[in-house]
Amino acid sequence: MKNSESAENEGLLVRRIKNGTVIDHIDSGEALNVVKILGITGTTQEALSIATNVQSRNMGKKDIVKLTNRELSKEEVDRIALISPRATINIIRNYKVFEKKGVEIPTLIEGLVRCPNPGCISNTHEPIRSKFRVLPNGLHCIYCDWVITRDITSHII
Repeated sequence: MKNSESAENEGLLVRRIKNGTVIDHIDSGEALNVVKILGITGTTQEALSIATNVQSRNMGKKDIVKLTNRELSKEEVDRIALISPRATINIIRNYKVFEKKGVEIPTLIEGLVRCPNPGCISNTHEPIRSKFRVLPNGLHCIYCDWVITRDITSHII
């Protein structure tokens, strides 16, 4: 039998949502970057809950983001995969998990990341979207061969 203090500590950190998306298993410290790449600001309509450094059996610590009344597009999920490849996306409908899926890191990303090379053709006024091949050591620009090896979040469009 657990004492009352243990039972209190096991309660929900954030209230359940009726409809929307729960992004779980975000790498610890990345929740605010997830919010940033989803374009969520204080002026958007979604109610937003963020939990950071939550205890996790499998990850040690993790972050969680809950969005009410919004389901993510494939492009948004691909962006999340770039910074948190173990994240899971839970679609909630009427307080129940309607769909649960992991993110998949694409092998080629187009138009999601800005090339840091100012001379790259994707940064000129040409109508060309950036294209990167996803490699184990980073992102490789198809056009100019530039490789982004760290701080990918700052290059996400």
